[in-house]
Amino acid sequence: MTYSEKPRSNAWFLLPVFLGIIGGIIAYFILRNDDPHKAKNCLYLGLVLMGIGIIFNMLVASSIPGMESGFNVNV
Repeated sequence: MTYSEKPRSNAWFLLPVFLGIIGGIIAYFILRNDDPHKAKNCLYLGLVLMGIGIIFNMLVASSIPGMESGFNVNV
């Protein structure tokens, strides 16, 4: 098992938590040379949170009554 040359803080996981997949990509490119295992985990965390966000938005959008095509707009 190889260890990274520069151990990085676990605070890097906050970047994908707050910025989603964009934060995961940023963390991956910053950490990939110093701590590749943590870099991959940040990227995976961003992907998982993006998927959870999409599913949550689909559930919320489907539960709103009156969301029909046209939205009752008279043009």
